[in-house]
This record gives sequence, C-alpha cells and structure tokens, in this order.
Amino acid sequence: MRHIRRRITTVIVLTAVMGLCRSALAEDWPHWTGPNGTNAVKTMGLPDHFDRKRGGNIKWATRLGDVAFGTPTVSKGRILVGTNMAAMRGDTRFRRLRGGVLACLDEATGERLWNLVSPERTEGFPMKTFVDEQRWGICSSPTIVGHRVYVISNGDDVLCLDLKGLSNGNDGPFQEEAVYMAGEGAAPITLSSTDADIIWRYDMPRELSVAPHDVGSCSVLVLGDVLYTSTSNGIGRYRADSVSDAVNPDAPAFIALNRHTGKLLAVDDTPISRDLFHAQWASPTHGRVNGKELVFLGGSDGFCYAFEVLDYRDGVPVSVRAMSPVWKFDCNPPHYKRRSDGMPIDYAWGDLRAYKRREKLVRDVTRADAIPDKPTRLARMKEALGRYNNGDGSYVGPSEILASPVFYENRVYVATGRDPQHGLGRGVLSCIDATQTGDVSEAGAVWRFEGIGRTMSTVAVANGLVYAADLAGRLYCLDARSGELFWQHDTGHEIWGSPLVADGKVYLNTRQSFWIFGASRAKEVRFSSRGGSECGAIVANGVVYAYIRGQLYALAEEGSP
Repeated sequence: MRHIRRRITTVIVLTAVMGLCRSALAEDWPHWTGPNGTNAVKTMGLPDHFDRKRGGNIKWATRLGDVAFGTPTVSKGRILVGTNMAAMRGDTRFRRLRGGVLACLDEATGERLWNLVSPERTEGFPMKTFVDEQRWGICSSPTIVGHRVYVISNGDDVLCLDLKGLSNGNDGPFQEEAVYMAGEGAAPITLSSTDADIIWRYDMPRELSVAPHDVGSCSVLVLGDVLYTSTSNGIGRYRADSVSDAVNPDAPAFIALNRHTGKLLAVDDTPISRDLFHAQWASPTHGRVNGKELVFLGGSDGFCYAFEVLDYRDGVPVSVRAMSPVWKFDCNPPHYKRRSDGMPIDYAWGDLRAYKRREKLVRDVTRADAIPDKPTRLARMKEALGRYNNGDGSYVGPSEILASPVFYENRVYVATGRDPQHGLGRGVLSCIDATQTGDVSEAGAVWRFEGIGRTMSTVAVANGLVYAADLAGRLYCLDARSGELFWQHDTGHEIWGSPLVADGKVYLNTRQSFWIFGASRAKEVRFSSRGGSECGAIVANGVVYAYIRGQLYALAEEGSP
C-alpha cells in the first residue's frame, strides 16, 4: 500500500509540475518587444540547438519572402509576419508588383491562412519625398489586440485588419481591398478568402503631409483605445556630403489614433521633424513609472522622449491635441556633437560613402607632384581623414535612434544608430532615470556605454542584465544597474535585429548566422549555425520563431506539444 501511495503521490506531483511548465509556456507574443516589453520572457523548455538539414528541433518551416525586417507576432493561434512580394510567388494576380506582404500563418502547422498585399506606392506624397523601397516590403512588426491586427504598410499607411482575414466576410467600413491590393492605376483584383480584410486605413502622407524616407517603418503601440506610432517623416534624397533637410519639418513625427476607427487624436509637440537627422522610424514602447503610464519614443533627432498616456475613452469626442513630452534625454554625449576645438561635427561626416569620396579627394589633392614633401602630404591627409568616418567604427559623431527604448525597473535603456547603408561608427547605449521631468540630458544619465557601435537593435533586459547588439556584429552583456561590461562576442556578421532572452538563453539572429548564448554574466556560446536574416527571433507558447533565409522556422524541443 505504501508503494502504491508513493506512486500516486509521485504522479500527482509530476502532473502538477507538468501543468506549471505548460502554463509557463502558454504565452503569446502579440506585439513588438514581447508581452513584457523587454525582449525577454520566462518561458522554459526551449531548444539549445537545431538542425536545418536534418530537421532536428524543427517543428515546421514555411517559405515566405526574401527578407523580413520586423519580428513575427503571435496571438490566438495565428502568426503574423511582414515580408516582401517574393512571398506571393505563383499568384498571377501580383506577378509584376513590387511592395510588401503581411502573411498570416497557422501557429500549429505554419500553413498560410491569408495575405495582405501592399503594393509599391509612388503617389500621394509631398513633393521631394524620397521613397526607395529596395524590395524591403513591410518592415513593421504587427500588433495584435483581440481579433484586430495593426500594422504600418511600406507606403506609410496605418492599417487595421481582421485577424481572420476575409474568411468571415468583409467587415469594413473599408471595402476597397480589391483596389488597394491591386496597386496604383491597376484594375481591381479578384478577392478570395485567403486575402486580408482591411477594417480601416489611415493614410499618413495624405492626411498629415508626412514625407516618409525610403519606406514606412514602425511597429505600433496600442494602450486601451489608443494607438501610438511614429510617422517615418524624414529627409529627401540623402546627400553624403552634407546634412539633408526634412521634406516637411512641420509634419508630426509621432501621432495617436483611435484604434477602433482610425480617427486622429493627437500629434507630438516636439522638435523632432525640424531637427531630425534621417527619418522617424523608431517604434514606441511604454512602462509604468511610479504608478504613472508613460510612452517612450526614440527620436530621429537623437533624443529619447517620454509622453503621458492619453486620457481617452472610446466614444468620447475630443479635438486633436498636442502631446508634450514629460521628459527628454539627449542620447548623443556632448563630445559626439562637437570636437575638442568646439567645432560642430556634421552628421554627414560619419557616412561611409562620404569618407570614401573624401579619401579620393584627399589623394588627388595630396599627390606627389602637388605636395612633394612626403611628411607634409601624410600629415595633411591624416588631418583631413581624421574628421570623417574611417569605416572601422571609431568615428565619433551624432546619430539618431532607430531602436525602441526598453523600460525596466524605472529605467529606460536605448542605443543610437543609423541606417546601415551609411556605414559603421560609434554609438552609445544610455541608461536613463525615467522618474524625472524636463530636459534630463545631464541629471537623467544613470550611465552610458560608449563601447558599442551604431545599432538598430533594441536591447533585451532580464535578471539585472542588459544584452545589446550593434551593426558591426557584436553582442554585449552589461550590468543593468551599473553599466559594467561583463562580456562581448563578435559574431563576424552584421546584426540588424534584436536579441531575445528566454529559458536562460540568448537567441541572436545575424544577417548570415544564428547564435544561442547562455544568459549569464559569464560568456557561454552554446550554438551557432549558418544562415540568418535581418529580424530577431521571438518565442510564443514554447516555440522559438526565427526567420532564416526566406523561411520562418518554428523551433521546439523534439517531443514538445
């Protein structure tokens, strides 16, 4: 009898433990930066390796487009991921189109359920707008709230979609999906149940005279009835020999909409559009600071901003209001903006293309027959090139913020960077005291880490550690409280996405490789493989999702449900 009781007790304990494990696994990833807003979750039982050739620890894989820049999101059994038109191979309705695709997949099988096609856009922009999509497609990570999906199109529309697509009918009020997905000047397509159902559309270029640079790119934040997003407002055609001006410096950089109707509620009251370096692409995040909800935004002027959450309830009529920041923090230290002699450092001087042009110019000017004295020639060349980016990341100069601020224990962590086409350079990772008000550029600096290069990556924060990646391909682990660097690792490949922390591991996707590290103060490389992409990995319900060479992989321990 004792043995039977022991066995029964053991079974009960094991069942309870398994139930706890399953509950720990059952967590969606419904929006950019994950359910906690830190690119980190407490999910357990995740794989520490996989084999793409033999299928080891791979639940399924689905081929989509050539690229993906925004991370997938997962909710209610569905996966949403943005990519380019290569995802529509074989669909003769879109044979000659360029643009973007938002694909909806079944979480269990990877089967494609529906697609939103967002064709390349050339009309409806302010004059001198420079849009050159370069086959990037939809760069936004979709946000899922209930049965609604919110995403920014490559043409800079804010779109609200039905999570079930047209399979349950066309819900409206938007009814022009056949025209929208056909593209400018084309005959409407024939719709099917595997196409997207657009609920409403907010056209930022037409409604607000926003001039997106290159492509619309932001992941929206939804809090209650309000949707917050950057506008992608930016400069015209970039000139590497000087700073370009914003096409429309009066257009908002940051707006709020009614998430149910798409009605404009508020615009930012900041100098971002007047002072921007390139384009307002950064995605907003939020946190509760001493009981008050704040929205955090990285600015294209190099400042990090905090705004109060709008006090708004659906159905209450309000006029468009201005959002003034609670605080702002200059993420570029003074010596990144001015030389020791007080001379301002031009943003364009840090462009790799500008360096190459000036290098040729200096060589022409200092050729032997012009300056026969070799020491003088070398000194003059060193003086000239010392002002500009030398391509190895040592250039010090101002940069914008492309990453999202991450809130953790009343602090905000955010790093500076640039469009990766503009070369390497030095960035800075800042830890900001989020409890202050006003211009906190000096008083709000808890610590700065200047050892990082320019980055587009959003940090991951977990268990008192900050994991940050830079464009040059390095991953850093720092103490969240002090900024002390514990370790760094050079992957050898550019990193455009963000690190993910889960199950005591750090998952990192580079453009050409995939890595798994131990999440601790001591560096531990557990796994690496060839093949990567521009977007980071995410985890939902016990499965890691990674975009690798045009396919979305569902990675799970063999035997997992």
